[in-house]
Amino acid sequence: MATATTANGDMTDVLVVGAGPTGLALATRLMRSGINPIIVDKLTSGQHTSQAAVIHAHTLEVLESIGVSERLVAEGLKLTQFSIRDRDRVLLRLRFDTLPTRYNFVLMLPQDVTERILTEALVEAGGAVRWGCTVESLTETAKGIHACLATSEGKQIVPARYVIGADGMNSLVRETAGIGFSGGSHKESFVLADVSMDWEHGGNEVMLFLSAAGLLVIAPLMAGKYRIVATLENAPAQPVITDVQALVDSRGPTGAASRISQMHWSSRFHVHHRVADYFHRRRYVLAGDAAHVHSPAGGQGMNTGLVDACMLGQILSDVILNHKDYCALDHYEILRKPAAEQMLQLAERLTRLALIKSVPQRFLRNVLLQMLGVFPVFRQRLQMNLSGLSRRAAARID
Repeated sequence: MATATTANGDMTDVLVVGAGPTGLALATRLMRSGINPIIVDKLTSGQHTSQAAVIHAHTLEVLESIGVSERLVAEGLKLTQFSIRDRDRVLLRLRFDTLPTRYNFVLMLPQDVTERILTEALVEAGGAVRWGCTVESLTETAKGIHACLATSEGKQIVPARYVIGADGMNSLVRETAGIGFSGGSHKESFVLADVSMDWEHGGNEVMLFLSAAGLLVIAPLMAGKYRIVATLENAPAQPVITDVQALVDSRGPTGAASRISQMHWSSRFHVHHRVADYFHRRRYVLAGDAAHVHSPAGGQGMNTGLVDACMLGQILSDVILNHKDYCALDHYEILRKPAAEQMLQLAERLTRLALIKSVPQRFLRNVLLQMLGVFPVFRQRLQMNLSGLSRRAAARID
């Protein structure tokens, strides 16, 4: 096995900053290649909330490389249908069970469960997360990067050949590397909630409502729960049942009542659309939200980060084990930056489509979606885009 983790002084091959899904998947991929990274996170433990809840077909294909796909499928809920609606009117219907893959469905699984499974895989590979460990500074040297870590036991200097920023949108690694984060923000916020409710519209379908009031997504989860996502210009920091019920009533179906009986979790976040100018600079490398953020429309954020992680793990392992120059990491950027830009464009198109306010424009949008939905070629192309299968080439290393 390549260079192991260190206490003070000795060089480690890789320091992974951030133990969310991206960091966990990357560390596991490295471990399975014979490289023992240090993975740290400033939190004291893993994720305990739902947050990202969708895993797409292409992501499951890629995650086979770290042995977790079947475990994820075993604990999640498979959905095969997706529809775009304007209240009670179906504008477009897609079927994922026609996809050319063994994972011909959308998998609904709360993020905390996904992270638990990824953590178990990391431990089985011989790794572990150093929780409650904050990176205070990073200093580049001739041979690598010195990371100053703050822990409950005091400060520690860890020299590393490579530092991976899997530390989210406000990445210290990206900032230290001097990499720009180009893009902007929407004025609308997104409300997310997991609820129990009376829902008489099927338990095997994700429904995207494009009402005059804004976007609303309702997707079944395990144990009879539902994930609700909605845009709102002035969303409360902690949405309550009445807030979410009002969104369902004003944007969802007008027929049978959809009464929310219990709120299990809720959150609000602002929508950004940004891509890092570079995915690596010398020995600093970015993945996941540190490299790209976008609207949750289409449920692509965590998925893109997980594919980043597996591809970076493979490429970085090759660089380290074969003693290649860090310039060989250009291949990671060549593969993943265009994929991230495509995902940002898809999420932006879906978001803008949902936020049309003008009555004539909404009418034209609805007519166009219904007309295009008649053609199998259009439906298949959209299914391939949403599932990620159209981006298989960006996850293939020849």
